[in-house]
Formats: sequence, C-alpha cells, structure tokens
Amino acid sequence: MYGLRTESTFDAAHFLTDYHGKCENLHGHRWRVVAYIGVDELQKAGNYKDMVIDFGEFKSALRELTEELDHSFIVEEGSLAPQTLACLEAEGFTLSMLPFRTTAENLARYFFDRLSDRGLPMSQVDVYETPNNCAVYRRG
Repeated sequence: MYGLRTESTFDAAHFLTDYHGKCENLHGHRWRVVAYIGVDELQKAGNYKDMVIDFGEFKSALRELTEELDHSFIVEEGSLAPQTLACLEAEGFTLSMLPFRTTAENLARYFFDRLSDRGLPMSQVDVYETPNNCAVYRRG
C-alpha cells in the first residue's frame, strides 16, 4: 500500500456536553490534525503518473477544513440555550456549530468524512488535543 500524510493545526475552544469532569467547562486546545491517504496502486498516467495524488492538493484540502474551525468556539448543536448563543453572537464570537458532541474522536471522524467527500482515499485521521494524546479514526 502507498500512502501520504499531512497535518494542520487550529486553535479552538469547546466543552463536552453532559460530561462530568474538567472538560465540561469551556476550554481551548491547539488541535493537531494528521491525515493519511492510502491506495493499493499509484496512478498510471497523466499529470499524477506514479503518484498517489499531488501533495499540494492534499495539504490544501486539510488546511481549508481546519481554517473553518480556527479561532472559533466549537459548539454541539443544541448544547447551549438560545439566549446564550444570542449573547455570544452579539459579542462577536465566532461559533462553529457541529451536529455531534465535540470530542476528539468525533472530530477525527468529521475530518475523515469531509476529506473523503472531496474524493480523497482516506485511510486514517488522528486528532490531537494535546501533544501526547490523540483520537484516531480509520477506514473500516
């Protein structure tokens, strides 16, 4: 199998809904996303002959996705009262609403799926909350 790996980072705040521990409070991370592509064979012809894909396209795709969340407050839809959301928006905060609990595990799946939707043959995505701790989502 042939593979490519790239990574990108973003800074964002979040909290875990219905969690009892430190992470139930609003806090932030320098999130590190490491994405892997895997294919059985290299391309046979054209501009990408003997390549998996162009590294530039892979890097750009991941960076576009991490930029969407950079310097935002990542919020699980339905986890905050409408009045709270309205106050945050009135203060000018950037909110990134997601349809899932904002765990590293779910973010790994989110990036995997979004990159796959762009036609990239994803094999794995790692999402680091800290330099030593990451969640992994792999192709099944």
